[in-house]
Amino acid sequence: MNLARQLPHYWRLMRFHRPIGIWLLLWPTLWALWFAADGPPPLQVFIVFVLGTVLMRAAGCVINDLADRDFDPHVARTRDRPIAAGLVQPREALVLFGVLCIAAFALTASLQNGRVLLLSLPAVLLASIYPFTKRWISMPQAVLGLAFSWGIPMAFAAVGNGMPWSAVTMLMAANVCWVVAYDTFYAMTDREDDLKIGVNSSAILFGRFDRAITAALQLATLALLATVGRHLGVAWHAGLVVAAMLALHQQWLVRARQPQACFRAFLANHYFGAAVFLGLAVDRMLAAGG
Repeated sequence: MNLARQLPHYWRLMRFHRPIGIWLLLWPTLWALWFAADGPPPLQVFIVFVLGTVLMRAAGCVINDLADRDFDPHVARTRDRPIAAGLVQPREALVLFGVLCIAAFALTASLQNGRVLLLSLPAVLLASIYPFTKRWISMPQAVLGLAFSWGIPMAFAAVGNGMPWSAVTMLMAANVCWVVAYDTFYAMTDREDDLKIGVNSSAILFGRFDRAITAALQLATLALLATVGRHLGVAWHAGLVVAAMLALHQQWLVRARQPQACFRAFLANHYFGAAVFLGLAVDRMLAAGG
């Protein structure tokens, strides 16, 4: 095997050419770090969590494409992925997944925090099993939501200011609702292909109620975030107002359920997550300065 020749294929397999997934995984982790530290977290913790997010998102993409290697060739949007196209062999993908997980674990270990290290184990498990849940359960997006929320308790444990379970639970619940909503938009782009090949998704489960349910999930996300940050100031609530306007725009995009528009709505969630984080960061900065 020529490693230099394979590197571009590995890059695409890890989806580094499409960073939207990194941002969607990173934003709730940053929310949690800023809540846990009541402002900017320690620099080492920040660096470890950002790099760990990048590595685990890459690992998730690899194991997802490995699990879906028999399905992806039959879906127009995914048939050119490296494993589906025969550019990367399953054994190579498995080794790459292992390397990414070990690197993420080593990063976590550098914090020398036993609780964070222990919490990292379910994160790997969730990333590993999510792709296979498309065959087992009607709404695999719920498992994805849990996987994308696991950085929240890890962030609180890393900052070390205790584990306020009420805040942790509400943040995780808010993020699960958000993930299910935006990944339903994503699944709406592939609904017809998924029905043909027998893959489950929330878009199929929700059927003609998809728009109403995603709107309810977005509303629940905002309500939970407002509750967990009820003690915060104007900047935080302004960020939530901006996020609410962005959610309304996403609902407008998916009104006709056109695949390309649904995919645009999915991508737009990067700005939703950013609005929430910027509101929180500015609020804490103003509080520190005042």
